[in-house]
Parts: sequence; C-alpha cells; structure tokens
Amino acid sequence: MKAMVLPAAGQKLRLEERPLPQPGPGEIRLQIEACGVCRTDLHIVDGELEDIRFPIVPGHEIVGIVEALGAGVTTPAVGRRVGVPWLGHTCGVCPYCASHRENLCDRPVFTGHGRDGGFASHAVADAAYAFPLDGFDDPVAAAPLMCAGLIGWRSLKLAGEGKRVGLYGFGAAAHILAQVCRWQGREVYAFTRSGDTAAQAHALSLGACWAGGSDSPPPEPLDTAILFAPVGALVPAALCAVRKGGVVVCGGIYMSNIPSFPYRLLWEEREIRSVANLTRQDAVEFLDLAPRAGVHTTTKTYRLEDANDALADLRAGRFQGAAVLVP
Repeated sequence: MKAMVLPAAGQKLRLEERPLPQPGPGEIRLQIEACGVCRTDLHIVDGELEDIRFPIVPGHEIVGIVEALGAGVTTPAVGRRVGVPWLGHTCGVCPYCASHRENLCDRPVFTGHGRDGGFASHAVADAAYAFPLDGFDDPVAAAPLMCAGLIGWRSLKLAGEGKRVGLYGFGAAAHILAQVCRWQGREVYAFTRSGDTAAQAHALSLGACWAGGSDSPPPEPLDTAILFAPVGALVPAALCAVRKGGVVVCGGIYMSNIPSFPYRLLWEEREIRSVANLTRQDAVEFLDLAPRAGVHTTTKTYRLEDANDALADLRAGRFQGAAVLVP
C-alpha cells in the first residue's frame, strides 16, 4: 500500500510504501476511493492537538470499499462502500458511553490522530465505526460528508431551531450546512474573511440570503451563530450578532484563545456552546438526511502524492468547498 505519513508536528508529509495491513478482531480493511482534507488535519500537522500518535497517516473523511474482514466481523460485507469518520473507536464502558454520549468518551481513538487514517491507498478501521454508503455513487462527493457534514449537523443540532442562522467561516462544513438549513426553511447568513468575494459568491449561490465579512454586522439579529473558523476573536463578534436568548456554537476541535469581552455581550441569556466530535447516531441521521436535502458538495481533487499541496491550499483558502485526495 501507499501512504502519506506525517513523521512529526510541523513537518511535510512523505510518501511511503508499506505492507498491506491486516484487520484485527472487529476490524475491516478498506481500499480507499477518496479521503477529504479537513482543517483538523492542519491542526494535526501543526501539532495543535493533544496526544497525536507520530508518525501518523492523517485523514478522517474516508470513503472506500471493504476488502477484508477481521475475526468476528460479519458486517459491513466485503465489497460494500462505507465511510469512516473522525471518531474511530470508543471504550463503551465509561459514564459518557454508558449514557449515549460516546462523543465525550474518556478513552476515544480518533482516525488519523491515534490510528492511521485515509491519506493512503488502504486503511484499517473499527467495523462498528464504519457507515454504509449505499446510494452514494460518487466517493469524491461523499468524502466531505464524513466530517464537514457530520460536525456541521451536530453543530446545528446544538444550535437549536432558530430561523436565522449565521455561519462564520464558509468552508467545507458551512457549504454543506447551508444547504441543509435552506432545505429546512431557515435563513442563512454567511460570514467570510474580509474581502473574500469568491467565498461570499459561493455562499449566495447555495442559497444564503446575505454574505459579508466576519467583521460586518448581519442585516438582522441572528437566532444562532455557528463558528467553523478557528478564530477565538469571532466569539465576541458572534455574541454581538445574535439576539437575546441566542446561541453561539463553536464547531471546531481547535480554536485560538477567546479574548476577554464585556459581560453585557453574554447577558440576556445568550449561550456559548462547543461541539466535541460526534456520535454514531449523528452519522446515521445525517447520512439519511443528506440525500433527501439534495446536498451537493463542491470539491477540488488532488492525487494522494499531492497531499501537501492540498493542505497548503486549504490553509491559504485557495478553493471553495472541500479538498479531496484520490489514491
């Protein structure tokens, strides 16, 4: 097999040839068709997350075909297309797992962080954390759904039922979530980097009723704001933008420090919430909803060998939607 390997934080990924991995008990081996490139991968490359296992093969938006089963595995069957997300394994016994909050598991394993991920031609995954993608005929289009889509969906669930939804950082997650919001009959307000007219045009093309810089106030008070940009300074800005009783959801796994702000911005029962990972139920719900909502992903494809270029382009904001590696 081939894999793009990150030797240590801050280094470039390097192409390696490795023996084909054998799935252990409860595991499957996939032949990877596509793997999305997520902003979390940048945080891993930069060493901004804790407990990264180096060397590591990044990538946690995996779509592939099951080609081998480990002991005890009967499903998914060989030949079936599945998706593998960020949450790769949980302990099943801690208080969080026992109370159906496995996203907060005390001993989780994350794909492309604690176990090798999808920047490769093959990968081994826990069969219980691989989701059937029957009916998803385009693996490139499906790959961003496995994190950008899932985290966007969980963020929206935590945001509540508000009609006016602000999306800060109009990248992979926001461009998917905007389509879901419009299907639900909500109004979408897109906030981008100041002067990023391409991202603003992309948002408007997907049904946003307004798009502007993140330093601009929306034309109407928002019911909720979801932050995908990992910029702590946007939290006070979002609090200013939401109405009384509004909710600000921080959707990323990493964010720069939130600056101090006057209590009056939080007052009047405004809330700040964070999203941690996802549950398997989130995946079941979203993968059922996405086709019904007519979600279409905007993607830019790269060869596996060009993973470093994909990461650099993501960091610089050189494309709309999501980058996807195709082995």
